[in-house]
Amino acid sequence: MNKALNIHTFIGCEARFDEANLVLFGAPFDGTTSFRPGTRFAMQAIRQDSYGLESYSPYLDMDLEEVAIFDGGDLELPLGNTVRAIEQIHEYCEEVLANDKKFLMVGGEHLVSLPSIKAAYEKYPNLHVIHIDAHTDLREDYLGESLSHASVIRRCHDFLGDGRIYQFGIRSGLKEEFEWAKEHTYMERFSIDTLKEKVSDLKDVPVYITIDLDVLDPGIFPGTGTPEPGGITYRELLHAIEEFQGLDHIVSADIVELSPSYDVSGASTAIACKTVREMLLTLLK
Repeated sequence: MNKALNIHTFIGCEARFDEANLVLFGAPFDGTTSFRPGTRFAMQAIRQDSYGLESYSPYLDMDLEEVAIFDGGDLELPLGNTVRAIEQIHEYCEEVLANDKKFLMVGGEHLVSLPSIKAAYEKYPNLHVIHIDAHTDLREDYLGESLSHASVIRRCHDFLGDGRIYQFGIRSGLKEEFEWAKEHTYMERFSIDTLKEKVSDLKDVPVYITIDLDVLDPGIFPGTGTPEPGGITYRELLHAIEEFQGLDHIVSADIVELSPSYDVSGASTAIACKTVREMLLTLLK
C-alpha cells in the first residue's frame, strides 16, 4: 500500500495514512462495461475538479479541513485481467479495514464494488448493503460472464444472502431480475422515498453504501456509460446522503460510474465531486 502523501489529492485530503481515520482511493477499472467505457478516468477528473469546490459542506456543517483523510491515489489495476483487478481491490480494502480505518472508493464501473463489499463483509459478518442505482445489477451473468457490472449485486448476494441488500432508485433491468428481487432483496423502484424508513431499520447494524451515479436523471448527469432516463434529482441524492446520518455504523462506501468524457460541460464531474465531499464527511460524522 502506498502510504506516502500524494502530491495531487482531492481537496482537503492531505493527511498521512497513519494519522487518518478515512482513506479515499480510486479503482480505475471499466473492463466489463456493457455500453460506453471510460469510467476508469473518473477519479483523475474528480481530483482535478475538486479544487473548484469549497472544503466546507453547508449541508452537513462540516469541513474537510477539520478532519483527517488520506488520499491513497489510484490503484494500478491490470488491463484485461478482471479477476486480478478484483483481487487487488480486495487486498487494498482489506488492509485499510485491518488498520481500523474506513474507506471511500471511487470507481470505475460498478463491478469494483464486489471486492470492497466482500472485504467489509469479512470484517463485519452482519453487513447490510444500501444500493442506490438506476439498474438492478442482479443478472446471473452478462453474455456468459458472471463477473460483470450488470451482475455485481447478484454476486454480493452470493455471500450476503437474503435480507441484507436494500436497493433504491431502480428503473432498469431484465424482468427476471425484478422477479428475483421480490424474493431476495428489498427494492424500491423509480425513487428513494422509503430510504428514511429503511435507514431507521438499519440504525444499529454495520452498513456499506454503494452509490451508482447513473441513479441521477441523465438530463442533469449525462456523464455515465449507461444513462437511464427517469432518474432522481441531485437534491434528492443529497437528501439521501443527509438521511445516512441516521446510521450508527457505516463501515465504508463507494461511488461509481462517472464517465467524464460524455459530459464536455463538466457538470457531471462537478456533481461527482460534490457527492464525494458529502460522503467523505458522512463517513466521519
